[in-house]
Amino acid sequence: MLLAHRIALDPNNVQATSLARAAGTARFAYNWALAEWQRQYEACKTMPTLPRPNEAALRRQLNAIKREQFPWMLAVSKNAPQMAIMQLGRAFQNFFAGRARYPTFRRKGRDDRFTLTNDQFRVDGRRIRIPKLGWIRMRETLRFAGRIVSAVVSRIADRWYVSITVDAAHLHLPPAENQGAVGVDLGIT
Repeated sequence: MLLAHRIALDPNNVQATSLARAAGTARFAYNWALAEWQRQYEACKTMPTLPRPNEAALRRQLNAIKREQFPWMLAVSKNAPQMAIMQLGRAFQNFFAGRARYPTFRRKGRDDRFTLTNDQFRVDGRRIRIPKLGWIRMRETLRFAGRIVSAVVSRIADRWYVSITVDAAHLHLPPAENQGAVGVDLGIT
């Protein structure tokens, strides 16, 4: 069973700036991939011999050009731009399956987030280690035990949060305190 736990982060000013830089890099990669997808799709419509755009090809294309054209992307975790493009691929899958609308461009301030896979971060008590950033304090410990799957770091109203997804095989919830009966008076109008 996959469970997510959202925990408030307590970054200092340098860490908050680095988190904003990583979120901006993820947003830029998503918007770049969406624009490139649209450009490649229009080219594919005019010349049917060209391959259709896909998420894996866009990730390879970004990796090939980011050292020369976007060297500032190397200052953040490699997961930030890669996972953003994978999320765009999932958005197009949902669009083509009829489960969602056409993907739109992400905006600064509203879509400030980036995703990390389980091998890119570590949780130790009340702190989390993010690559190229270091240890950041969390407001509480992780409630669920199990295999950590991923983490999404997001900003909501100038507060940073991390949502950690855990694959919990057996969920041990504490028993409810009050096991009394509940009655409803049917004569009340």
